[in-house]
Amino acid sequence: MESKLLYQFDELIKRKNYNNRSEAIRDLIRDFIVENQWEAEDAETIGTITYVFNHEVREISDKLTDMQHKHYQNIISTMHIHLDKHNCLEIMVVKGTAKEITKIADEIISTKGVKHGKLVMTTTGENL
Repeated sequence: MESKLLYQFDELIKRKNYNNRSEAIRDLIRDFIVENQWEAEDAETIGTITYVFNHEVREISDKLTDMQHKHYQNIISTMHIHLDKHNCLEIMVVKGTAKEITKIADEIISTKGVKHGKLVMTTTGENL
């Protein structure tokens, strides 16, 4: 491995508080495996959908609640936080196939009044 690349890796390891290269490489391998599992759309996955919305947009709260009820089998939990007078943050923990979770996230994030949203998927840990 090139010394410049190895030096950059070692600096990153220090910043991330790894004890050694092996631990960092282990996590990189796991991350690579998990990402590739998502590509198999039928793999059982867990994730979070985090989104900020303006609660004053007409009927947005009702629309978002209806979507959550529509997908109740996939939604484990939600948390609602009032950010200020106009904006709210919701964090939704979801479980299902990568395809199902992506569909739910796309539906919510594309709703008029949702200012920003992000889906983060991970593994259930069963196959690691």
